[in-house]
Amino acid sequence: MLELGVKTLLAYLLGSVIGSLVMGRFRGVDIRELGSGNAGGTNALRTQGWKFALGVVAIDVGKAVLAVGVLPPLDLPFVGIDPQLGRDWLAVACAAAVVVGHVFPVWHEFRGGKGAATLIGAVAMIAPAALLPVALAWLACVMLTGYVGLGTMVGAATLPLYFALTVPRSTALVTFGVAMAAFVLYTHRANLARMRAGNENRARRLWLLRPR
Repeated sequence: MLELGVKTLLAYLLGSVIGSLVMGRFRGVDIRELGSGNAGGTNALRTQGWKFALGVVAIDVGKAVLAVGVLPPLDLPFVGIDPQLGRDWLAVACAAAVVVGHVFPVWHEFRGGKGAATLIGAVAMIAPAALLPVALAWLACVMLTGYVGLGTMVGAATLPLYFALTVPRSTALVTFGVAMAAFVLYTHRANLARMRAGNENRARRLWLLRPR
């Protein structure tokens, strides 16, 4: 249990390094005070441009790659490798922790982003084949509705379905998929409220069914 606790904590601390806030320090801006107030890549793109947003995404995806791809197999001093700990459960624990760290970062007053880019990085390490159906679900939703946030929620909901169909015996992956789908839904609750109110921004360039 020591290995699980230490590595999950380290993954959370990695997740607490927020790309938009790190980039913002070089530009003298706090992305949480601009646009939608969210510290994620979409708000960064809308308020600071694509170069800034690209740096944000690189940091937010990269920290997930470190937390899930590098951290779990490390033989840490005074921690070691627990032979009774399933490697799949350790990987998904680190994956979930880095996403939670992004949303509730200890370094930034627990005000982070919505976790989408970090979740993508985590899934890329755990099950890269799952990225294709997730991306297709996201794209189809955005093209039909114009809502990026709704596309993100639909894409996340694809994860547990994909795992249940392709690796039904992997309790760790299915559990991770369900937990992350529910978490992404929670982090996008403000988007749902704006959609109901009719004032949610739409990606008009991708929205095929927009009014002419």
